[in-house]
Amino acid sequence: MSRTVETASSYVTVEVDASVATIRVDRPKMNPLSIEVQDALAEAARIVTADDEVAAVVIYGGEKVFAAGADIKEMQRMSYTDMVQRASIIQECFSQVARIPKPVIAAIEGYALGAGNELAMCADFRVAARDAKLGQPEILLGVIPGAGGTQRLARLVGASRAKDLVYSGRMIDAEEAHAIGLVDKVAEPGQAYATALEMAQRYVHGPAFALRAAKECIDRGLDGDLETGLAIEAMQFAGVFATKDREIGMTSFVKEGPGKASFEGR
Repeated sequence: MSRTVETASSYVTVEVDASVATIRVDRPKMNPLSIEVQDALAEAARIVTADDEVAAVVIYGGEKVFAAGADIKEMQRMSYTDMVQRASIIQECFSQVARIPKPVIAAIEGYALGAGNELAMCADFRVAARDAKLGQPEILLGVIPGAGGTQRLARLVGASRAKDLVYSGRMIDAEEAHAIGLVDKVAEPGQAYATALEMAQRYVHGPAFALRAAKECIDRGLDGDLETGLAIEAMQFAGVFATKDREIGMTSFVKEGPGKASFEGR
């Protein structure tokens, strides 16, 4: 039974169906990520995090465009002091999405540019339609990415490739994005969302707390040195031994072999 949860903005909704939540951005024509939308995305992230029915999440902007960037008309009116106050809030809104403790997939049709690409990079995986265009064009406006673009992009594709995209502001197609590691899977036009949903279904009956622990180990580990990452891993590894799913998984393996466990998500 599908259901829809509204946020404070009519432009962002959470749709839950078969344990997969879709965070849907729908602000015609190009899904500009205004302050209102940014705040609503953070709210949507909190909603799916707290919902025990949700096992995986898809972020989707519709059949024509993922998000073509921030609301430039809104930003044009902002002063230096306005942005001093807002910049860290923008980043926190996107970080709320990145910290969703469940597998998250961005389904990209059309453009994912600027803040749109930054939002997509907050997901664990990105599926892009073959005719999609991605990039960080902020330099063409005389500014730089401000919602994680200089940091998440470099972590995904390496420093030199990130510098190429940020310095030039050029758009790349899905095939190039896939080749450099910005996109994980290329789908036929119009099929990015269906492909993302299919990927999300893999996690619906998975060991929820083990998935959560794995995500935290990888994400937090990348922010520090190896020894710190290993310490995080050791703590999380020990922690999952307190879950019912660990007992189920190991008992099933001993009795029936690998891949046959029916996890309960607890």
